[in-house]
Amino acid sequence: MSDLERTTTLETAPRRTIKFPHIFVVLFTFICIAALSTYLIDAGSYERTTTEQGQTVVVPGSYAPVETDKANWLTPFMAVFEGMREGSSIIFFIFISGGAFGVLKATGVLQTLVASISQALSGRDIILIPLLMLLFAVGGATFGLAEETIAFIIILAPILRLLGYDSITAAAVPLVGAGAGFSAAFMNPFTVGVAQDIAQLPIFSGMTLRTCYWVVFVSVSIVFVTRYAARVKACPERSLVYRSDRRQFGNPGPQQGSRQLSLSDKLVLLAFVGAILTIAYGVIRHGWYIGEMSGVFLLMGILVGALARMGPNEIAEHFVSGFKEIAMGALVVGFAYGILIVLKDGSILDTILHHLEGLLGDMPAALTAICMFLVQLLLNFLVPSGSGQAALTMPLMVPLADLVGVTRQTAVLAFQFGDGISNIITPTSGYFMAGLAVAGVSWSKWIKWILPLAITQLLLASGMVTLAHLLSWS
Repeated sequence: MSDLERTTTLETAPRRTIKFPHIFVVLFTFICIAALSTYLIDAGSYERTTTEQGQTVVVPGSYAPVETDKANWLTPFMAVFEGMREGSSIIFFIFISGGAFGVLKATGVLQTLVASISQALSGRDIILIPLLMLLFAVGGATFGLAEETIAFIIILAPILRLLGYDSITAAAVPLVGAGAGFSAAFMNPFTVGVAQDIAQLPIFSGMTLRTCYWVVFVSVSIVFVTRYAARVKACPERSLVYRSDRRQFGNPGPQQGSRQLSLSDKLVLLAFVGAILTIAYGVIRHGWYIGEMSGVFLLMGILVGALARMGPNEIAEHFVSGFKEIAMGALVVGFAYGILIVLKDGSILDTILHHLEGLLGDMPAALTAICMFLVQLLLNFLVPSGSGQAALTMPLMVPLADLVGVTRQTAVLAFQFGDGISNIITPTSGYFMAGLAVAGVSWSKWIKWILPLAITQLLLASGMVTLAHLLSWS
């Protein structure tokens, strides 16, 4: 080969790029790390007791080493199965809701509706982003909207893509909206309510300051997402998922045409809206959860198919198509739960908490308040459940706060910020990882996109906790 040919070959050879591992690879790696941790961290446990309200909480000062089996070579592989079983309710909810929306998608009503919305708003459809996020933020602050966001991502993703936005925007509107409201919640019964009850504070006390914090926190999050959405709308190539969106979903855009909604289309939309309103009413008024929501979505899918004049076999086939599209999002939940299964079976969660408790006890009061927030942030990686984390940590943080001069109200605030912010970052958060998979967004792309907002939220939360401490908020 001549020098010229060799030079030409080198110039035209494709550059090697580093490809981020598949989400299943990432999660299984975390499972293996958790299994290895059972050899590096001593097993231990706190005693538990049941309160008058029926909550199981830890007993401060009761930590003691325990004997337990270490993880073996089969543990990481068994953890996937055990995680699937632990998260089965969410997994089957995703499958059922995905199947129902497979039927809805097959009717073609959504495409027609999006074209109508686009024409009606005349390019002002960006207003939908802050309005929807505000609704989700209210849900996060009042009834702990979290797992339910998966269903809304399934609904909104195709609509927002047809309007010219990308998959990150489709995932961010429900996840960031509900997450911001959840983090700075003023009356979330599953975080604020449980934590204040354990701290022996009046339920939902301190609402004035919490509401002010909520407005600031949610506003910053809405501005961040809306600005990104506007940039993507103006120039789709600026999207972080431009290529992957085109590869997965083609080149979507509002369909131009004069087709009007027929009577059948309107009945389908009525069934769809009726299902959403029924679920919202059931969740707020009757405490519905995954089971009831799944039943309503299944009924909606059958009803939508019937109204669109589909036969039983055709409805079933579209259900199956919906299952296929949503499968990865559902199975991600099992892998995420598998990490927690290994940590729980290894009895190392309480040991980690015990060492963190000892570390905080030696700090000045002002620094302790901030560190409480950071500790809760870290623990949410291990216990991605608001009420579960409150039951685990607040019985320890409350007496610690009394000891160092931090008010109990401030300790609750540190908990809720620490619990909420990382819900849409940590890979152990099953509903979050499922939401990304449903939207078609890789975890690596999401982290790259959300990092500036996450840093801003961390700084805001630190400042808010510090201000609450300086005000001796009670």
